[in-house]
Amino acid sequence: MKYLSPLEMLYKWENNKSDDIYLSQPINGKWYSWTWNDFALQVRKMAAYIKTLDLQPKSKIAILSKNCAHWKMADMAIMMSGHVSVPLYPNLNADTLSKILEHSETKLMFVGKLDNYLEMKSGVPKNLDCISFPFYSENYPMWNDLIKNIQPISENINRDQNDLATIIYTSGTTGDPKGVMHSFFNLSFATTNAVNILPLKEEIFFSYLPLCHIAERLLVQMGSLYSGGKVFFAESLETFSDNLAEAAPTIFLGVPRIWTKFQSGILAKINQKKLNVLLLIPFISTLVKRKIKKGLGLTRTKNTFTGAAPTPAALINWFSKLDINIQEAYAMTENTCYSHVTFNHNIKIGYVGQALPKCQVKLSRNNEILIKHDALMNGYYKMPDETSKTIVDGWLHTGDEGYIDNEGFLKITGRVKDLFKTSKGKYVAPSPIEMKLSENQYIEQVCLVGSGIPQPIAIVVLSEKTKLNLDQVIKDSLNKILEKVNKNLDSHEKINNIVVVHDQWTVENKLLTPTMKIKRKEIENLYIENYNDWYVKDKVLIV
Repeated sequence: MKYLSPLEMLYKWENNKSDDIYLSQPINGKWYSWTWNDFALQVRKMAAYIKTLDLQPKSKIAILSKNCAHWKMADMAIMMSGHVSVPLYPNLNADTLSKILEHSETKLMFVGKLDNYLEMKSGVPKNLDCISFPFYSENYPMWNDLIKNIQPISENINRDQNDLATIIYTSGTTGDPKGVMHSFFNLSFATTNAVNILPLKEEIFFSYLPLCHIAERLLVQMGSLYSGGKVFFAESLETFSDNLAEAAPTIFLGVPRIWTKFQSGILAKINQKKLNVLLLIPFISTLVKRKIKKGLGLTRTKNTFTGAAPTPAALINWFSKLDINIQEAYAMTENTCYSHVTFNHNIKIGYVGQALPKCQVKLSRNNEILIKHDALMNGYYKMPDETSKTIVDGWLHTGDEGYIDNEGFLKITGRVKDLFKTSKGKYVAPSPIEMKLSENQYIEQVCLVGSGIPQPIAIVVLSEKTKLNLDQVIKDSLNKILEKVNKNLDSHEKINNIVVVHDQWTVENKLLTPTMKIKRKEIENLYIENYNDWYVKDKVLIV
C-alpha cells in the first residue's frame, strides 16, 4: 500500500492551512509562532541552502538540540534536500557524541537549544560543518543568515518510500547506542495507521520529551504533520508547568516519572486523606477534579498516554479517580513505535493494550515478546550481525518479557536480560517487583539489586518533598510496602531491606535514559561496593 510521505503532508497543509499557526515556542518567556506557510518557507529555503553544499546524495545530517521549532524545520529540510537525518540526544557526553558522528558518517550538523554544549563540543570533529539555530547561537554560521538571500525550492520534491529517512541511535540502558534505520515507508506506515486508529485530527500537542526519541518523533512531530495539528513547546524544566497549562493540549504523552511528579505535586497541596474525603462529595468532587486538571494543563486532553517504561497500576488507578484516564502504550524504536496502545473505551489497567491493526504479536518459549509488521526497522546501521540477532524470520525480538491474556491484551512482565543472580545461585526478575514497590506514594524511583548477596535489596529515591522530611510516618509506610510486597514473592525473591539514597538519579548524571528509565548497569556500578554493608542493616535504611 502507498502511504503519503511526510513531505506530501507538508505540502497539503501549506496549501490548505497556510495561515493557521502550526508551531508555538516560548523563548525567554515570550511566545513565538509560525504558520504552516512560515514553516514551509523556512524548510524550503534551508533545503535549498543544503543543496548548495554539494553533499553526496543521501548524506547523513545530524540534529543536536532540545525540542524547538527549528528542530522540526531542520528535519523536514533534510528530507527535502535528499539526505538522511541523524537526531541526537541533547545531553550526550563528548565521547558518545564523537562515536555516533563518526559511526553515522555525519557530513553536517544542526546545533540548537542545549544546556552544556561546551562539555560536548570536544566530541565534534573540527572539520564538521555546523549550523546554529536561531535564538541559540554556538558561534557557527546562523540559520537566518544562511537562508537570507536563498531562493526557496519551489517544486514539491518527494522521496521514494524505500529511501532511508533517518538513523535513530537508541539511548539504551546498557551498551553503546545502535543506529536504527527507518525508511520513509516506515514513518508513513506507522503514523498514518496510528492517526487513523486513535483517531487524531487537528490536535494540540505539547512537545517536551526528546524529539530524537521515536515516541516523540512519531506522536508529536509526525502526528502533528499527519493530523494538521498544532504544537506547543516547553521552554525549560522551570517553566514546564506554566507552558503545559498555556498549551492545554488535546494529546499528552507522559512517562512514569512525570506521572509520579504530577502525583507528588498534587499531594503536596492536598493530602491523601483530605482528597479521599472530598472525592466522596459529588459536587465538591467535580470541582476538585476540574481544579486539578486545570492545574496540570490537562483540561482539554482526550488522549493521555504513558510509555517508555511500565507505569505502576496503582498510579494509573490513582489518576483514574481524578477522571484522568491514562492510556498505556508499548512500542520501541525498532518497530517504528507501532505496536500496542490502550484505548479510552477499552482500558485494562496493568496491560498495554492489544496489538494494533496490521501488527502481529506472539511470545517465544521464554516469554519474550515478538513483533511483526511491515514497518520494522531496516536494520542497525553497519551492524548486520546485531540486526540478524534482533529480527529473526521476520519477527522482531524485543528483549521484553510478557504475558498475553485470552482477549489479546499484553502485559509487560520484565526484561529478558535484566535477570540477576543472588549469592544463593537464584535468578530474580527485578521489574515486576519494582512495579509493586512503586505503588508507595513516597517512592519516586527504585532499582532492585542482588548480585553477590543472599537476597535482593531495593535501592530507592524518594520524592523531592519527602526527602526533606524523612519522619517516622514515611519510614512506617516504607516498612508496610516492604511487608506487603514480600508476602506475595517466592522465598528467593523476598526483599531483604529498602535502602533510601539521597542521590539524584537524572538524565544529566547518566543514571536515567532521556525517557527517564533507570540505567541498571550504571546504578549498580555506583552502589555495588555497599551491598554487603547495607544487607546487615535496618529493614528501612537511610544512607
